[in-house]
Amino acid sequence: MSSPAPLNQSAASHSAETGPILAHRGRRADYVALGCGLTLASVAALCFFHSRNEILLSGDAVAHINIARHVFDSRTPGLLQLGSVWLPLPHLLTIPFVVDNSMWQSGIGGSIISMLSYVCAGLGLFRLLSIWSRTAAWLGTAVFAANPNLLYVQTTALNEPLYLAAFLWATVCFTEAFRRFGRDDAGAARWLQYGAVALTAGVFTRYDGWFLACVSWIVIAPRLLASLRKAAASEFRRGVVKALLLTALGPTLWLAYNFGVYGNPLEFANGPYSAKAIAQRTTQPGAPPYPGKDHVLTAGTYFIKAAQLNIGDSRLARIIVLLAVCGSAAGLVRGLGPIVVLLWSPVAFYALSIAYGSVPIFLPVWWPFSYYNARYGLELLPAIAAGIALLIHTAQGVASRQRLRWLAVLLLGVGVVTYWQCWRQVPLCLRETRANGAARMEIDAKLSEALKALPPKSTVLAYTGAHSGAFELAAFPLRQTINEGNLYIWDASLTLPAMSADYIVACAGDPVAEAVARHPGYLRLVAKFDVHGEQPIALYRSDLRPPRAKTSYRLSVLSYP
Repeated sequence: MSSPAPLNQSAASHSAETGPILAHRGRRADYVALGCGLTLASVAALCFFHSRNEILLSGDAVAHINIARHVFDSRTPGLLQLGSVWLPLPHLLTIPFVVDNSMWQSGIGGSIISMLSYVCAGLGLFRLLSIWSRTAAWLGTAVFAANPNLLYVQTTALNEPLYLAAFLWATVCFTEAFRRFGRDDAGAARWLQYGAVALTAGVFTRYDGWFLACVSWIVIAPRLLASLRKAAASEFRRGVVKALLLTALGPTLWLAYNFGVYGNPLEFANGPYSAKAIAQRTTQPGAPPYPGKDHVLTAGTYFIKAAQLNIGDSRLARIIVLLAVCGSAAGLVRGLGPIVVLLWSPVAFYALSIAYGSVPIFLPVWWPFSYYNARYGLELLPAIAAGIALLIHTAQGVASRQRLRWLAVLLLGVGVVTYWQCWRQVPLCLRETRANGAARMEIDAKLSEALKALPPKSTVLAYTGAHSGAFELAAFPLRQTINEGNLYIWDASLTLPAMSADYIVACAGDPVAEAVARHPGYLRLVAKFDVHGEQPIALYRSDLRPPRAKTSYRLSVLSYP
């Protein structure tokens, strides 16, 4: 059996039918079959988790949906509603799907981009792995796409699936450019431009993308510089410059946006809603530092453990990760360094982020035996899947075709048993959202019933960053609220809450509750909601606002224990 061409040699010839993006050693039918299979898996997962009312368990997913909704449903609609911390692409893409109230209220509108991204990510991984063999590509893609945690996360509005799609296609494009340097410089420049587009999508989705952009250009720099010295065509140089400028455009625009709106280009990193500020507010005085704080090795270990737990919490899951590491090491030996470095780069990013960026990861099996950001381990899923595929690639040179098939069947069987055990134990990401989101959903449901009972056209002053899910569940128009996204109106309203709105929603510890404590006059307590594990919420009515005419409002409707 012939061995696949190494990374720096010519790939299989591109057929006119397939085109350059999807050309590989297999057939177009592979992509059609894979696309259909991924779509069916995505839709089936959505139907399953939506029927169990679990796609809105994540507070971050709810926040992403409502940021998108705020852009057009607000007292001050526009792009300023995107805020300063979360990057804008997921919200911009979600806007068309949350215009309809039912799509917004159910949360399905926020799931669509994640589901499409899941399909694109699977196709991207298959395209990346197919340069070795169809067997390796199918096996690696199966390990990735069938992961129970990924199947759950792609039904929510979380931004990991979109980032994984951008990450994988950026890796595909930069790998292709690397292979073409010196023999097809025009094609290499074109692939660099495709890669820059994918990197820009990643840059505008998660801050992981900023790190990936740096690593991508560093990985190809030696061969790129050698090609630039030898190349005579100015078109190649222009193509490289265009790709570099496009890559730099994303961070530049985000820094300029933060500076223009907030007067601080690093508002997302050190502003009042940044991860650093949140960590400072939520950390109890005298509490020990979270695991990995200021310790890169400990931080990296926690991230790798999170990745393993996203595969499963069993011995077989640990074996899969070990095999993936061995396969990746074999890939390095066989000259596949760029692919391996890019796919494993999240380890370095999260080790640094946990150690120095106030981004903790809490795991149920290690101290502090809790759940927080465990889903970040999904960022390493492509590397684990590719590492398994690399085992097949390595075995092609030493094993017969029959033994190779038995090895693939054995690895597939290990994966099936591992994921079956993961489903039985409940996927880690689902356990995390249940642990951290069940109480929030309960109190949001109570508050939403109260919002539904308010007189029509009532205005509400509320900090929607904490409990926007209540307004979503009630389909309460956000343009009838005064919230933190309204900037100057918000600041003025906090100086005298009773003058600003008909009703005031104050959650203990939020800016509205602090404003009510400072200016309690002319406010009448209407209802109070208290759920174990959540800060209590109080609903006030302003005595300075004229009552609404012809309303079915009754005080008893809003009285909750």
